[in-house]
Amino acid sequence: MGIQKILVTGSAGFIGFHLCLKLLNNGHSVYGIDNLNNYYDVNLKNARLKELSKHTNFHFHNIDLTNKSNVLNLKNENNITAVIHLAAYAGVRTSLSDPWAYQENNVIATLNLLELCKISKINNFTLASTSSVYGDNKTLPTTEKVPTSNPLSPYAASKISAELLSYNYHYHYGINTAILRFFTVYGPFGRPDMVIFKFIKLILENKPITMYGDGKSSRDYTYVTDVSDALIASTKLNGYEIFNVGGGNATTLNNLVNIIESFLDKKATIKKIPRDPSDVEHSLADITKISEKLNWQPKYNIEKGVRETGKWFLDNLNFISSINLKD
Repeated sequence: MGIQKILVTGSAGFIGFHLCLKLLNNGHSVYGIDNLNNYYDVNLKNARLKELSKHTNFHFHNIDLTNKSNVLNLKNENNITAVIHLAAYAGVRTSLSDPWAYQENNVIATLNLLELCKISKINNFTLASTSSVYGDNKTLPTTEKVPTSNPLSPYAASKISAELLSYNYHYHYGINTAILRFFTVYGPFGRPDMVIFKFIKLILENKPITMYGDGKSSRDYTYVTDVSDALIASTKLNGYEIFNVGGGNATTLNNLVNIIESFLDKKATIKKIPRDPSDVEHSLADITKISEKLNWQPKYNIEKGVRETGKWFLDNLNFISSINLKD
């Protein structure tokens, strides 16, 4: 695509940071939105923002997307060609204790942004969704046609609601809309509540890691750079489509621990507790559709991705030691 001005919500977040960095390095102008909330250690968000602010084509605004007037005031920002909506409350287990926050930050915020697109005639909207919408689906690999009517958490339910609103605005106002359902994203500068970040940090600090269940549950882990590529590709879409974004391979929790131990050359102390019923037991993306329609393929397998993530940890030990983990 030619040089564009793209609005990215959640720009100080994990995926948002990597996406903005790639867009900026490609010469695009990025209008970054984030409210820098304390869902996890805000020092991580500030550090990411510091890196992005080194680019003159990055313009940051601290905005609460749940506030309709704040969002609609962005209509005065001219020449935005696409909105990539990454900002959200994440976390399956946390959503059970505060479901209201997930409705406000994942549903109302999305509605406000769609209104902005309508009013400002922004023709391209990408919504970051999640594999959690599939519930405990037993059909693997999972295609985009699997029903999403049985979510296991308020988080997943909020994302389904956001997807439905996005379709509605496409239908009525012709907004080109891509729904990207992410499968367990990881990588450098990640979220401290995610398993790979927690496991590496705790093993390095000689602290026990918590394993939910017997370690046989599996995930389709997706490296963050691959996710950024998929998001950028999605802005070229005409129409409305839902895409899985995954690594295309499932890794058990036991194997993930082995891979991390091998990279660190250090054994983990494991504390096992029962699997949380809100956790999906297995996930594996069928990525045929995104491969065919957006010409996207993941470039990182789990071994390569853990290696790159681990290198970032080892290069930033002083900073990471100060980060508080979130259960």
